[in-house]
Amino acid sequence: MAPSKRSRRTQGGQAAVEYVVTAAGVLLPVTFMIVFTAQLLWTWHSAVEWTRDGARYAATHCYQNGGENVRSWMRAHVPVHMDQQEFSSGTAEILIDYYSRNAETGTLETFACDGGDCSTTCVPDAVTIRVTGYSYRTFMNYLGLPAVQMPNFMTSMAIESAGCDPEQGTCLP
Repeated sequence: MAPSKRSRRTQGGQAAVEYVVTAAGVLLPVTFMIVFTAQLLWTWHSAVEWTRDGARYAATHCYQNGGENVRSWMRAHVPVHMDQQEFSSGTAEILIDYYSRNAETGTLETFACDGGDCSTTCVPDAVTIRVTGYSYRTFMNYLGLPAVQMPNFMTSMAIESAGCDPEQGTCLP
């Protein structure tokens, strides 16, 4: 016996309702989760690369007490990503530490120099750049959820020349 027209129409309506319930309850949340995760990873990757670029800049430019030259350069060269404003002028803090190698023990110690900023006599041995205090909020604000606290991003690098030319007595600021 063949099913009646009414029976086939009811089954078609039931399939449509099941699809809508599945889409609303499963497919949409999974899609938003994938988008959120992609944005979070994009921002994470950008912050890691930005920290590395800052360390490279510090390793090839002169020492200034407090690292203002490096901080200014980093704030002016924030990579394009979702929370770019947070890194250029927001809550993300840039910490710059210079180190010198102790000749006796070989350990790194905090660098200090009385020779002045951008001097060929003040060349540290290493630099560490840290970005702290950043929370990912971009997508979370739409859902009313708390921000995702990101870890501190840190890169250490040996100083190559500090941008100094001892023969001419000049350094790159």
